[in-house]
Amino acid sequence: MLTDPSAKYRAFPQVDLPDRQWPSRVITAPPRWLSTDLRDGNQSLIDPMNAEKKTRFFDLLVKVGVKEIEVGFPSAGATEFDFIQDLVRSGRIPADVTPQVLTQARDDLIATTFESLRGAERAIVHVYNAISPAWRRIVFGMEQPEIKAIAVHAAKLLRDNAAKQPDTDWHFEYSPETFSTAELDFSLECCEAVIDILQPTPERPLILNLPATVEAATPNIYADQIEWFCRHISRRDSVVISLHTHNDRGTGVAAAELGMMAGADRVEGCLFGNGERTGNCDIVTVALNMYSQGINPGLDFSDIDEVIQTVEYCNQLPVHPRHPYGGELVFTAFSGSHQDAIKKGFAAQEARNDEIWDVPYLPIDPADLGRNYEAVIRVNSQSGKGGVAWVLQQDKGLKLPKRMQADFSKVVQSLADESSRELNAADIWIAFEDHYRLSGEQSYRLIDYHEGGAAGDRIFTGKIAYQGGERSISGRGNGLLSSVLAALRDEFGVDLDIADYSEHAIGAGTDVAAAAYVECRTSDGRTVFGIGTDTDVATASVQAVLSAANSVAAARA
Repeated sequence: MLTDPSAKYRAFPQVDLPDRQWPSRVITAPPRWLSTDLRDGNQSLIDPMNAEKKTRFFDLLVKVGVKEIEVGFPSAGATEFDFIQDLVRSGRIPADVTPQVLTQARDDLIATTFESLRGAERAIVHVYNAISPAWRRIVFGMEQPEIKAIAVHAAKLLRDNAAKQPDTDWHFEYSPETFSTAELDFSLECCEAVIDILQPTPERPLILNLPATVEAATPNIYADQIEWFCRHISRRDSVVISLHTHNDRGTGVAAAELGMMAGADRVEGCLFGNGERTGNCDIVTVALNMYSQGINPGLDFSDIDEVIQTVEYCNQLPVHPRHPYGGELVFTAFSGSHQDAIKKGFAAQEARNDEIWDVPYLPIDPADLGRNYEAVIRVNSQSGKGGVAWVLQQDKGLKLPKRMQADFSKVVQSLADESSRELNAADIWIAFEDHYRLSGEQSYRLIDYHEGGAAGDRIFTGKIAYQGGERSISGRGNGLLSSVLAALRDEFGVDLDIADYSEHAIGAGTDVAAAAYVECRTSDGRTVFGIGTDTDVATASVQAVLSAANSVAAARA
């Protein structure tokens, strides 16, 4: 890299717009959406989609709710032409969906484009020509009047070809391609010339697409360009300003959002941002950004995993695990402090019973996109007690007391360090059962018990599996747990005092179970924990005490 990049690269010029209004505006309604997945997205694939994949993708876009779909580039070849003709003839296009096709500004290509749509009830034909200085000088070797003449000729061809097929409701789109790197006054001049030919009205507006064909400046400059253009174009009520941003600088979404604030009416892009080079504007992200601000985007991503599966199949490209909203890991926390905040956020949300979403680190409720909460918190060596507790709560319905969370998190931390990998719910449950002696070898296992006596003078009599056989034990105390502790002390020499006890229901309805937790002190001052679960809460509490006693026995061995 150069020590002085200014010797090779020029800073992009500012737009002279001292009274710009867009910074103080907010987005309050969704734009018209156009998907370019089947055209711009498709042409950027290593292996372009065949007819089966394009049909599957088209059906997905319809299901999501996209009403304008650029279905292809019919003059590019027989595959594109035949697919578009099949869409028209098959009746697959819903009445409220408008197909759009793209063509360069050439006589034969425009004629082929119109032929591909023969029989369509309604369609948009999109024509473009590049107008920026670099293209004029390097690619075409033309001056401004010659470039403008191409746009005028193309507009006449649109008008005349449409007149030959009057049964179709034709609409038109013109793109001064490379708009974002062209002179604003020349872009305006070309668009005004096209308007003069096509004579749009408020009832039948012309779509003017102002693309950032290659993103070359910060998104605020693109917004300035859009606001300048909206102020200066004639017949503003008869044109639809459309945005087509690319992501070369990584701000394609931001440019589209600021462009809407600057006055644009329509956004073009691809699902998850596929497209040439670094991709097109990601309309999933733009739509869900709106949703997170309380605006219905008019697109339905309530089963985002199905959308991802179809997109990945058709594009043969993965959606990155960190991709906004859709990525596998975007609602997942590994860090202990993040996990703790999310866990507390969910608890507070449930306690408030508040419809307004307010959970730390989660700008949108994963459930709104069809995601469950099980994967919100995942455990590795960076995780803390809150993350471990969350996994057990989601997977097993257990709500560990805080001190027990801290006790078990040390076990999980050690296991994660040893394995050097993420621990799944099964790993954590196996470690939990082993640490609290809920399975495998147990010194004391409850077979049956009976509680009797008067209030304040309870008698526990039980049958315990012990050393390969059964043993009857009994103890007296002022309650069930104290009488169990007395029996363990008298019969086995296990001396425990309860420092804390808690319980809660697992599940709801007729199948509800109970979980009981004890924190005990041993005679030598150590702390041990126990847990028990059963459909009967008293039985669960007895099992919790035996769980703690088993931990003491294991430590002695």
